[in-house]
Amino acid sequence: MKFTKKNIKYRNCLYSLTYLFLLISCKSSINKETENVACCENSNSKYSLISKNIENYELSDTLNIDILTDTSNVKMAFIPEGVFIMGASDEKWALKREYPKHRVKISSFYMDIHEVTNAQFAAFVNSTGYKTISEKPIDWEKMKLQLPPNTPKPSNEILEAGSMVFKAPEEIYNLIDFSQWWKWVKGANWKHPNGPDSDIIGLENHPVVHIAYQDALEYAKWKGKRLPTEAEWEWAARGGLKNQIYPWGSNPVEAENPKCNYWSGTFPTNNNKKDGYELTAPVMQFSPNGYGLFDMAGNVWEICNDWYDENYYSSFKKGETANNPQGPKTWNYPREPYDPKRVIRGGSYLCNDSYCSSYRVSARMPYSQETGMSHTGFRCVKDL
Repeated sequence: MKFTKKNIKYRNCLYSLTYLFLLISCKSSINKETENVACCENSNSKYSLISKNIENYELSDTLNIDILTDTSNVKMAFIPEGVFIMGASDEKWALKREYPKHRVKISSFYMDIHEVTNAQFAAFVNSTGYKTISEKPIDWEKMKLQLPPNTPKPSNEILEAGSMVFKAPEEIYNLIDFSQWWKWVKGANWKHPNGPDSDIIGLENHPVVHIAYQDALEYAKWKGKRLPTEAEWEWAARGGLKNQIYPWGSNPVEAENPKCNYWSGTFPTNNNKKDGYELTAPVMQFSPNGYGLFDMAGNVWEICNDWYDENYYSSFKKGETANNPQGPKTWNYPREPYDPKRVIRGGSYLCNDSYCSSYRVSARMPYSQETGMSHTGFRCVKDL
């Protein structure tokens, strides 16, 4: 890629932004609070990856999504009302953002038994003609609001449509610099999850990925549903179990038979596929939880409706029960104060106990609402 002086200035600014982000968020590669950052958090540092690691392809859009039909309506599980203690149930892996624990009451609702699949999302696109955010050129007017004031506008080439794709490196020099395994790829989107040379033929029953918040919201509206709140998601993920770490209980993820789609091996260089999969898995490949919900741990992160505030749990009054909390009024993420964040839950196929144990029911992460990634999808809920 050729850079003009203006683009070089922009690129250098983004390098500085990423460096600053890393200094703030990653005190050391063994700090428990930051182990999850590079693996899981969706960051506006993606803009540095656009300049630093952009992969150039001849873009095409030849996939015929008409062959991907939603042959049946996804089943929904009844989630009963109840009261539970929301927040971390373990000391070993819990992060500050999962405390303090607080009492929450949830009303009954219905939830999709699995994540929205490629086939289901294709049916939505075929019916409406909808284009996801990853399929559109980056909107500079929105992008500049997420960057420091007076950041110069880059060339149109940098603003071409794309998304963030995980690519396993042969080796790494630390676990802090996520640009070693996250790449901004032009032409990557839900139809081309690993770049324009890939497609979803044969992946009809895999969860759709590269989904931004608005994409999930529009699909949910089309189905007459909505996105879950963070509290609803955690209550449902627990499946009726009290104070357990995972949807299946407290047994470690690697104990006995595979319990979810996770990174089995050494992250991010070697996945031994002990669970049977390297990237996403078809939905419903592992045992459901007590409410009949599949993949509430691993496979792909799931977008919730709530804004993300890492201090949100501190807003609840001790000794009181919160009734169907809807999340904070706006986002709060000091590391990236310009970039709106939503909550994602459940972990993904990139999570591993040695690095990112976010398949725990209490794990919560910020998600840049304007960006898709190759490990993030969603499921829907419906009121009674």
